[in-house]
Amino acid sequence: MGPFNPSEYYWLILLGVVIGLYGTLIGAGGGFVLMPILLLLHPKATPEQLTAISLAVVFFNALAGSESYAMMKRIDYKSGLMFAAATIPGAIIGALNTSLVPRHLFNGIFAVLLIAGAIFLTWRPQVTPRSELHVHRPYAWRVVITADGEKHYYNFNPLLGIVISFVVGYLSSFLGIGGGIIHVPALVYLLDFPVHIATATSHFVLAIMALTGTLVHISTGSLHEGVRHTLCLSIGVLLGAPVGAYLSTRLQGDWIIRSLAMALGLVGIRILILFFE
Repeated sequence: MGPFNPSEYYWLILLGVVIGLYGTLIGAGGGFVLMPILLLLHPKATPEQLTAISLAVVFFNALAGSESYAMMKRIDYKSGLMFAAATIPGAIIGALNTSLVPRHLFNGIFAVLLIAGAIFLTWRPQVTPRSELHVHRPYAWRVVITADGEKHYYNFNPLLGIVISFVVGYLSSFLGIGGGIIHVPALVYLLDFPVHIATATSHFVLAIMALTGTLVHISTGSLHEGVRHTLCLSIGVLLGAPVGAYLSTRLQGDWIIRSLAMALGLVGIRILILFFE
């Protein structure tokens, strides 16, 4: 990836703070913001080198964010562990497959996925109220009581959740984006999770999934040249993640979804421009 300029330390830490704050706020881990920046800053780097850095940073971001969400008691641990177990095989396969894709094609795939996600969220930005009468088949009931006393009562299809989580594990590890940009909308719209519970639970799942993908990249040597970049960015996300978790308590669920849609669209368009250059 080229020589490391010491002056980059400060900028990378600052970037990490922004990624940690925003990624934790929307439960996406920040990889969807970091990967386009890495693609722009290192045009000659291989996809596996960049995804290795991004996934490692996503892990530290998700770890710090999960700690903050745990204190708020907003994580559905039972569902989170089930989903995390499903992401692990997908994450392993995705990390191994990244090296098989040329950089130019990787840019195109990355851009299309982000734009598709933005379009979906733009069409369905409104989060509909939960209804106890809406029972999924098969179903799993959950009750989550947050630290502020708010009670969330919902049900979902666990089989669908497992399939979605496997796909999320693969795509997120393959693209180095963490997976929250896919998992949060899926939990909200397909599994009927309350938005704030989906955000927190997704972050918990993300920590386990990102760690799995990172360990695969370490074993293959893909992270070797990006250790210093990873450390600086990780310091930043550890500082920014708690702030993002705090701000998430002050914002409405609809705003989180709209913010995610806008970010996906802008990032996707920028990467698509790179693909056609």
